[in-house]
Amino acid sequence: MKKTHIIMLVLIVVAITVLISFTGNLTTYETIASAKQKEGKFVNLIAKLDKTQPMEYDAAKDANYLAFTAIDTLGNTVKVVYHNTKPADMEKSERIVLKGKMEGDHFECKDILLKCPSKYKDDASAASKAAQAAGEASTGGYTSADSLASKKASY
Repeated sequence: MKKTHIIMLVLIVVAITVLISFTGNLTTYETIASAKQKEGKFVNLIAKLDKTQPMEYDAAKDANYLAFTAIDTLGNTVKVVYHNTKPADMEKSERIVLKGKMEGDHFECKDILLKCPSKYKDDASAASKAAQAAGEASTGGYTSADSLASKKASY
């Protein structure tokens, strides 16, 4: 065989190996009902905090224990147990992604990802200010840095 044939075969094997490794990392999101069917297997749940149920967290007693009820989009609920510190502003989050596995009647959570509503909502006044600043910059108007430099120069 020629060297080019051997190199091409090695490249093909490497490409197939990379593709296979990427398909193993694909994540699917489950509902509470499907997670209950996969008891003991690691899953990702998309849910929100059920604010009608009490949250169990006492930092003075045990800072690494948090228990709450999660509700999915289908209305199913499950008790979630998280053995770590409570995430900041968890009550304000619209949705939470829970990574873990079902163990009996509760979801044993290993990681919590929050979606904060304030980070994703558009602020009309901020958008208009940004557009105004962009318009001034394109027409030769002063930016805040230019304005500050001109004030320093006048002293």
